[in-house]
Amino acid sequence: MKRTTVVLLMLVLVLSVFAFYGCPKSADVSSAPEAQKVEQAPAAAADAAKAAEEKKAAEEAAAAKAAAEERAAKERAAKETMGLQPIYFDFDKSFVRDDAKGVMKANAEWLKANPKAKVRIEGNCDERGTIEYNQALGQRRAASAKKYLTDMGVSGKRISLISYGKEKPVCKESSEDCWQKNRRADLVAAE
Repeated sequence: MKRTTVVLLMLVLVLSVFAFYGCPKSADVSSAPEAQKVEQAPAAAADAAKAAEEKKAAEEAAAAKAAAEERAAKERAAKETMGLQPIYFDFDKSFVRDDAKGVMKANAEWLKANPKAKVRIEGNCDERGTIEYNQALGQRRAASAKKYLTDMGVSGKRISLISYGKEKPVCKESSEDCWQKNRRADLVAAE
């Protein structure tokens, strides 16, 4: 029996040595990945914040570029219309008056000097008359102005027409001076 006890003790001792020294320590193995995870989490958060800042900066740059392009387009339109002047008509008439022929000649010269510019002629009327009548009269006024320009050598393909009738008055008083300002054809740069 003594021999079995010694063998048994030796077996327990060997197993104990293997148990303590042979097995990897679980605390060491698990602590390294946790440290990496902890380090990766701030790095991932920093990367996400940086990406969000870059996206915001790109959006702001795109908005600024769009605003600059819009300003430039407005400035181009303003420059294009600087040479174009409205003409005025007599009551219930659509022919180009003698005093408007000089303005129309200057408009034609400006359009010839700017061959890429297109123009929209907007016919307008004073407040008197029905909506339908004034729409038709505004259209006749715009067509008369277009014919005058084409007779002076401006391509009709560059000219579009619209009638606003009495919808866009520049003066709202009921007087002859005010009505005269509303009986007009505006020449506006078109895109």
